[in-house]
Amino acid sequence: MAPLRALRSRGRRPGLALGALAVAGTAAFAPSASAPTAPTPPPRTGFETSHGARWTSGAEETAFLAAVGRASPRVRVDRIGRTAQGRPLRLVRIGAPAPATPAAVRRGDSVLLICSQHGNEPAGREACLTTVRDLARARDAATAHFLRRTSVLVVPTANPDGRAADTRGNADRTDINRDHLALATPEARAIAAVLRDYHPDTVYDLHEYRPTAPCYDKDLLSLWPRNRNTAAPVHRASTALSRDFVAPAARRAGFTTGVYGIWTDPVTGAPVRQVAGDGQERILRNTAGIKGSLGLLVETRAVPLAEAERADPARFNRRRVAAQRAGLKGLFAFLGRQRGRIEAATAAARTAGLADRGPVHLGGADNEPPAADRILTRPPRAYRLDAAQLARVRAVLTAHGVRWRRDGDGGATVPLRQSLRALVPLLLDRRAPHHLVAGTPSDH
Repeated sequence: MAPLRALRSRGRRPGLALGALAVAGTAAFAPSASAPTAPTPPPRTGFETSHGARWTSGAEETAFLAAVGRASPRVRVDRIGRTAQGRPLRLVRIGAPAPATPAAVRRGDSVLLICSQHGNEPAGREACLTTVRDLARARDAATAHFLRRTSVLVVPTANPDGRAADTRGNADRTDINRDHLALATPEARAIAAVLRDYHPDTVYDLHEYRPTAPCYDKDLLSLWPRNRNTAAPVHRASTALSRDFVAPAARRAGFTTGVYGIWTDPVTGAPVRQVAGDGQERILRNTAGIKGSLGLLVETRAVPLAEAERADPARFNRRRVAAQRAGLKGLFAFLGRQRGRIEAATAAARTAGLADRGPVHLGGADNEPPAADRILTRPPRAYRLDAAQLARVRAVLTAHGVRWRRDGDGGATVPLRQSLRALVPLLLDRRAPHHLVAGTPSDH
């Protein structure tokens, strides 16, 4: 394994109040003393009304988003699916005005927030909900300018059944964040449809983790796409989002930071152990990178370490949400300052597959070179599927946006010459660790 790197942590103790996000580090999203007073009180989440004593319920989320949507033309709320237990999966579209269709989403300037894929990790969801409201209600010129140029997409609760049960998995106990290849769950299918239809340039995935003191106990950890099929410009921009924007924003707010999955020496900050963070293609941050989007996983510490926080769970809950909001501040600063870089990186990644050149990796990560037999140095030009195989994977190919053509015998040919070139072998090559069917390689 290649040498590990970790972000050092520093910073003061944070305040307990939820900080206002800022556009490009210059102006607050939330209304401030200098902003005109709203004629009606802003909608508040259940988390806010309880001062952090409990998390926002599903019914409260429904009412909250409806109120925000009614009050602002910047926000549209749509149902994009239903869970196994019938709960709605929602997509919130934000802009100035809110994009009416996928075609209206800003190319090069769009971001997708995925909140609470794991139902027992609620802090990111609370940060997403209040961010939706703050973007909708802000009256400062900087926010209006930002939203005229940027489309913000939010899935506020990606796992409603798991959130209701306070479980990591969904109603079937499936980890949604290991289902972004096979799309066996309604939750993953809904997210895949958003990726396919809206082509967000940045995918920001909010989670929480359990620390191991003293080597793995930072307030906020982040990690970029490590799958080796991620285009180099997308990989570089994603690591910059983590290293140069999200982590510094969290530190400025008084939170400690690090790289997800990397234990560090508490004195020197040197990496000592890797416990997570591989390049597995089923994980959303990696799937996003393979599909040509910048990706970032963000994890806040879900277990209190200080005595005051153990004695006052609501205080600690507010701290968790504040850390997520600090990370979001860094994300929006990145979007405001790096538009050209983001657009160039994603455009290059999404057109590279049309050239149909270069290897495809079936394993490894950016810090772990794959074995030789895990690299398709000369991939086939296509994979042939018989009729039975096509029947098994047709819906998945369609959900991902993979192109294929039907053959005369009822099967299909799936070419590699397409935008999602690297995804095709991961789905159809028998050597890929999570392939769905073993297609027949073809050079015709």
